[in-house]
Amino acid sequence: MQLYIFIIITVLLIVKPTINALFLSKLGADNLPYGYLLVAVVAVIASFFYNRAIQKFSLLKVTTTSLVIFSLAFMSLAIIINYSFLKDWLLYIYYLGVSLFAVMATSQFWVLANMVFNAREAKRLFGFIGAGAIAGGVFGGYLTSVVVSSFGTKEVIILAAVLILSCIPILNKIWKLRIHKLNSYIRVQRKHTDEGLEQSSFKIILLSKHLSYLALITGISVIVAKLVDFQFSDFANKAISDPEELASFFGFWFSTFNVIALTIQLFLTNRVLSKLGVASTLLILPCIIALGSLLFLTFPELWVLVIIKGVDGSFKQSLNKAAIELSIMPIPLQIKNQAKSYIDVAVDSIATGIAGFMLIFLIRRLDLDTSYITIIILLFVFIWIILIYKLREAYFESFRVNIQRTLAVSRDSTTSSKFENTLKTARKILNEGQESEILNLLDYVKSNNLKALKPSIIGLLNHPSNKVKAAAIKQFYLYDKGTALKNLEPLVYSEDAELVYTALEYILNHSSIKEHEFFKVYLDHESITIANAALLCLAKEASSNQKLALQFGLYNRIESQVALLSNSATIDSDIALAELLITIAESRMSKHYDFINQHLRHSNPYVVKHAIKAAGITSSDAFIDPLFYFLIEKTHRKQAVKALKTFGIKIIDYIVQLEKSDVINSQVAQHLPKIISAFKTQKAVNVLLKFQKSKDIVIRLAASRSLKKLENSSPKLYFSKRLFRNRIIAESAYYKRTLDAIASLQHIINLELIETKSNPNATDLLIKRQDLIEILEEQSEDSLKCLFNLLSLVYEESDIEITYAALLSDVKEARINALEFLDNLLQNQLKQSVLPLIEHYVLTSNEIDSSTLELQLMSEINCLKMLTKNRGKKIKLAAIGLIKASRDTKYLSVLNKLKKHQNKDIVFFALDALNTLKNKNVA
Repeated sequence: MQLYIFIIITVLLIVKPTINALFLSKLGADNLPYGYLLVAVVAVIASFFYNRAIQKFSLLKVTTTSLVIFSLAFMSLAIIINYSFLKDWLLYIYYLGVSLFAVMATSQFWVLANMVFNAREAKRLFGFIGAGAIAGGVFGGYLTSVVVSSFGTKEVIILAAVLILSCIPILNKIWKLRIHKLNSYIRVQRKHTDEGLEQSSFKIILLSKHLSYLALITGISVIVAKLVDFQFSDFANKAISDPEELASFFGFWFSTFNVIALTIQLFLTNRVLSKLGVASTLLILPCIIALGSLLFLTFPELWVLVIIKGVDGSFKQSLNKAAIELSIMPIPLQIKNQAKSYIDVAVDSIATGIAGFMLIFLIRRLDLDTSYITIIILLFVFIWIILIYKLREAYFESFRVNIQRTLAVSRDSTTSSKFENTLKTARKILNEGQESEILNLLDYVKSNNLKALKPSIIGLLNHPSNKVKAAAIKQFYLYDKGTALKNLEPLVYSEDAELVYTALEYILNHSSIKEHEFFKVYLDHESITIANAALLCLAKEASSNQKLALQFGLYNRIESQVALLSNSATIDSDIALAELLITIAESRMSKHYDFINQHLRHSNPYVVKHAIKAAGITSSDAFIDPLFYFLIEKTHRKQAVKALKTFGIKIIDYIVQLEKSDVINSQVAQHLPKIISAFKTQKAVNVLLKFQKSKDIVIRLAASRSLKKLENSSPKLYFSKRLFRNRIIAESAYYKRTLDAIASLQHIINLELIETKSNPNATDLLIKRQDLIEILEEQSEDSLKCLFNLLSLVYEESDIEITYAALLSDVKEARINALEFLDNLLQNQLKQSVLPLIEHYVLTSNEIDSSTLELQLMSEINCLKMLTKNRGKKIKLAAIGLIKASRDTKYLSVLNKLKKHQNKDIVFFALDALNTLKNKNVA
């Protein structure tokens, strides 16, 4: 992975200075703004189609294809240069191509890295892998300078094309070793961690002052960078006319800027941030650019622009980047990831386009000398500095509001305007709070490196609750390596298996101990609890390091444990068994997945809980259906939802397909929306809204409940009132058809009772019709509940809940008042659809004739056709039972359609009914 990114960045630092030099030498700096504008427009469009391609096709195919295309494009450029066919329009295309290569190749690498490494490995290795990118940035520019000076432009372009092709075998090797063995759920989960799941990124940023200021600062900094780049390129082009010398000049300085950035990152960034804080550190870059610009006004020379460009290039990738990352910390993780992705791509592109427009206006229209651009730079730097001060206020505000919301403190305390008071509240909770309060706070700050809380979090190692101790240890990863190691080491000898594992994992991953030393000490420890926890650590490590697995005999150890615990039945063995199930899952030993499956039916709920968790960790297709059936059991439902969620967003697509096929057990079906809503994303909202079109009222009702809970728990998600109104009208129509069916069947029963003709099937028919009516009445109640759930998503929830409670009341006056309230609340279209139904529900049997609702009486065959076409499995089976009891051949067409149904039970009973009708006909 490190070699891959090294080559990609090396190529970028070869082609970028070379293409820039060719562009400037042939077209001049006056045309550079058009390049900026072109890049801005095409980058946004390309990003849209590229994201679609990544979602639709394999990353391997997309990446390989793009690498081949870029390699051929650069090879073609070398041929064009050799034969002097380089036209102006081709220069624009290649200038654009370099920018697209920079965006696409690096994006593909980080998506690949997320698929190769899990979250824990990523935290440990991304810094090391990122060093390859820095090394490529240094090496590529200096290589360009040497090769262009010694050989020429076309040779360095050919070298870049060859290096790009060399990435393909590296990519295939990575895919074969690390990704090929992952199942489809894990691949999708890592490939699409959070993207596309939340509401519009633009809306998220617009609704947050903090993110708005951050987006504006990013945009202003990009505009300033482009203006500086334009001046730097213009003066360099005027000073160096030869394109090969210019390419060498650019290559040398681009690499030098990377060397300076690396030096600052290694030796200054942490110290400066610790001493000055986030806001003051953010001020360093604009202030130095401002000083450089003032110096340029005094000495308008190239060497001054080299300094300004160097400051912008090196500080932006070190000090400023680290401060920006810290400034976004108070934002919740999922929102942060989505917003930052949008800021990095869309805001950057828009700002680049604005810079291009400005330069075109200043250079082309006003015919100003490029020196005047410095005044514009100073103006934008001034705005930049003001925005940083505004961001500082929003930064502290975000911390205060989010922590207080998490702690659920009283209204009075939220009126405090100082961040310090919030920290005092947090410290008080950590030092004196209840277990649940402490765990809630630690869950919120788990992605935030709050050094002010560090002593209090370390103090939690002495807390009586093992859950609190384990949660505190997980927080230490955000601090310096080896934080509180001496305080933590005694916890390894705890009797709590979860705490022992958490402590050992921290010692392995966040201390100076070497892997080999760690496993030598703990794998064969005399304490079974410690040895088992160490084995779990080995299983996690071995998922990315087969050599380590073989060296310490991971698979043999697991085999021995399986054999040992298969026939043991003690409390201690159950604890060891639970840990072994997780170890098997983490090791991805598919041969023992059956062992996990067996223990899903264990007599000890503790073991079952861990078997469910293990099944989720594997993300294996084989466990999906067994996990679904745990949704029926209240004891294990929460754990089952959590396990199914670990399959990632692809499980949502699987559930959607299940719903379409109509093959889900109704007891399972009512809990499926809980899995979808657990993701708390915009995709979850959209899918639950689609479920409102399901033929099965059980699914619609469960989906409407989940939507209500999501709206309350995730206010950042978007809930379309218009779509909910449409679903209310559709649900009203469903409810009305249900009433029509009930009335029609009851009318048929009444006629049958009046008729004197004897019918040998009369009793059986009566029972079947009454059974069907009973089911329809149950579903009409569910439909009414669903209707009110949807109404609460359009109107004030408390108003709708009170109204629904009144409708269910035995007090007639309360029901009438509820009806009157809805009459005033509902808007015209909804009133026409909903109010007659509610009025019908409210009126007693004696007053039914005064109802404004006109029920449509259908013939029995039309009624059954409607029910078998538009209802769920339960209604279909009841309808088939009635048809069979009737022994009437006029229903053959209905049964012929049902025998092609996807649900096996429906097909079985439809065929059985068909045989009964045909045999009767023969007789």
